Amino acid sequence: MKRNVIALTMFLLLPIVAVARDVVPELASPDGRLRVACGVTPDGALEFTVAKDGRMVVAPTRPAMTLKGGRVLGQRVKVKKTAITPQRFDAATPIYKKDRVSLAYNLLTVNCGDYDLQFRAYDQGVAYRFVTRLRDSVTVMSEDTRFALPDDCQTWMAPANSRFESNDFRVQAFCSFENTYIHAPLSQQSRTHLSLCPVLVDLPGGGRMVLGEYNVRDYPGMFMLPDDGNVVKAFFQPVVARQHQGGHNNLQMIADEWHDYIARTAGRRAFPWRMMLVVDNEADLLTCDIPRTLADAPEVDGSWVRPGKVAWDWWNDWNLTGVDFVTGVNDATYKYYIDFAARNGIEYVILDEGWAVNKQADLMQVVPEIHLEELVAYGRERGVDLVLWAGYKAFLRDMEGVCRHYSQMGIKGFKIDFMDRNDQEVMRFLEDAARMCAKYHLFCDFHGAPAPQGLTATFPNVLNFEAVAGLEQVKWSDAKEFDEVPHETVLPFIRQVVGPMDYTQGAMRNATKENFYPCYNQPMSHGTRARQLALYMILESPFNMLCDTPTQYEANQPCTDFIAALPVVWDETRVLAAKVGEYVVMARRKGNDWYIGGITNWTARDLEVNLSMVAGQRLELFTDGVNADRHAEDYVRRTITAPAVLKVHLGSGGGFAARVLHE
Repeated sequence: MKRNVIALTMFLLLPIVAVARDVVPELASPDGRLRVACGVTPDGALEFTVAKDGRMVVAPTRPAMTLKGGRVLGQRVKVKKTAITPQRFDAATPIYKKDRVSLAYNLLTVNCGDYDLQFRAYDQGVAYRFVTRLRDSVTVMSEDTRFALPDDCQTWMAPANSRFESNDFRVQAFCSFENTYIHAPLSQQSRTHLSLCPVLVDLPGGGRMVLGEYNVRDYPGMFMLPDDGNVVKAFFQPVVARQHQGGHNNLQMIADEWHDYIARTAGRRAFPWRMMLVVDNEADLLTCDIPRTLADAPEVDGSWVRPGKVAWDWWNDWNLTGVDFVTGVNDATYKYYIDFAARNGIEYVILDEGWAVNKQADLMQVVPEIHLEELVAYGRERGVDLVLWAGYKAFLRDMEGVCRHYSQMGIKGFKIDFMDRNDQEVMRFLEDAARMCAKYHLFCDFHGAPAPQGLTATFPNVLNFEAVAGLEQVKWSDAKEFDEVPHETVLPFIRQVVGPMDYTQGAMRNATKENFYPCYNQPMSHGTRARQLALYMILESPFNMLCDTPTQYEANQPCTDFIAALPVVWDETRVLAAKVGEYVVMARRKGNDWYIGGITNWTARDLEVNLSMVAGQRLELFTDGVNADRHAEDYVRRTITAPAVLKVHLGSGGGFAARVLHE
């Protein structure tokens, strides 16, 4: 019997080649539970299904791409040959949630002459893409990407933060990629409003599926929306034909007219992956490495890139107290931020919007209140580096000149904002900006941009993306418009699956649900103080901001000490408890040290947390205070010997945070 098992295993490890023209072998995941059945329909179309343990999770779906001239890849197919080969991704991942990813998958290649349809089957998901060997360049008129669900499934979809008064999807696609998620059956999700990518699906009978894309290069990104027959379909923004400078402070490029095609690109290339992550336990989405393996290998040397924490100015409105100068965008204020960062081991200070002359879209025009060379030198003497905010048009107008000038000055990176598009032109810009910044040893943090979709892997100097309704929303939104507490218990299962996000937690002013109100220059968070500390372990951000003012942190030094001691990249990540929309508890390891954080929604709850990995060690533990339900800033800090199982109470909108202490 054992000999038969070994023989079968060896057979499965060998490439399988089918020579019959239209015969496509079934593709299985390494554990055999996920299976992709792909074939050619009687009318000549490629069609596939995905099943897990014999249960359909993606019903018959036909991928297709229409080229200029009328040719449709995926239709009128003549399969030349097919091959299945076992593969393994194995690479160090130094700026990630773990230090190394090693993941097996099986690759199916369906050769259709001058193009292939490729599938990868992993134990936790399936992805497919077109790979073409066509002439020098092609014009893609449209791509038919859709995912047929097995039923009218419950879905989690975030409407694009767009001009909803227009039913023209091309107009809606001008958005900041920030919104909260609506949980409803697919049939009840809007068909007139685009949704952001990715989308989470509750599968019938249990399990979850994330639908999305990855490795989007020189090609538009996807929006998603429902279609007939329990289908989630994609929308791709066409190439812009005419645009004008305008928008926020004259820093954006606003599309006025569009071509009738979505991309002009190389004829010999691999197109983006269309991704279906399928898990039994929703907690597995928080540690799923499949997206990371779908990205292209690094294009640039990232050995010089230094992830870190950053003292941020804009969220707290430069609102220092107890100082003898007028605070704002001026040298004295930024020297205070630098001194604060130096005292607390914070690597960076950012100068957000305001340091360059407003509405000029020119990063060489610095306001007279700021002397950048002086501030760079002041920071360098104290071990603190500076990062600059840049609007899209301002950065675009002289990308190399800007990078060369500020790199020579000693600036370490740019936070580039207000692209607010994901058409081919802007997706090219993101790559061009990353490449140019790398040339001058500058890192990037992209705001007003779509989710990362692989760029952080291919360009290690791209440390972060926004593409999230983050803490900034509380400055102007009431709780009905933006309730961050349940939102934060959803983000790790959807948006964070495709890459890091600049959520910008760390508020020292905290409010209960009843006491919260929006305040622009003294903003506060929903939920408790302990929750804000926990978010540094829950949310992934290699360029991680401290959103509040230095004087607020100085008035709350124990919390500041905890935040300052946290790493921003990790060697290991574990999920200790998680249920989408309800609670998340995660443990992160850097070296020999563990950091644990947990949050709940507005429902208070008692949890038992497995701490076997740190049992017997000394922990610094922050928990909600007994009166946190009345005053959200109430917390308890104590040192304990870690038990094997920690019993902890999380108040309404609450959390807890812990770290290993050393003598």
